[in-house]
Amino acid sequence: MNKRFLWVLGLVMIFAASPVYAGKAMQMWNCGLSDDVSEEAVEAHVSEWLKAARQVDGGENIEAFILFPVAVNAMGETDLVFVVTMPTFAEWGKFWDAYPSSDAAAGEDGPAFCPDSVVWEAVKIK
Repeated sequence: MNKRFLWVLGLVMIFAASPVYAGKAMQMWNCGLSDDVSEEAVEAHVSEWLKAARQVDGGENIEAFILFPVAVNAMGETDLVFVVTMPTFAEWGKFWDAYPSSDAAAGEDGPAFCPDSVVWEAVKIK
């Protein structure tokens, strides 16, 4: 076999296999709530937002989670953590490029105030 062909084949295999080893894109917001807001109201709002977010270009595989504290040592002003994940950073970028002009962005205002966020790479350990 031609060495050039093997080189090209090796590169193709590396690029084809790399998504298997890449971590998930994950963004987490620390949120505060007014005293009169229920967990059910937050869940309902996030459910509606998620439906709209899945309609955004690149958002087909988006997942959302709400982390309500059960036992707390110290969380400061954080009443809950809102988490959004995507299978790849490529999907993440495509989604966030389209997001500002979407219906999901227009429906952001809800029962929680979420000023701080961090983007993480989540790697599942086997």
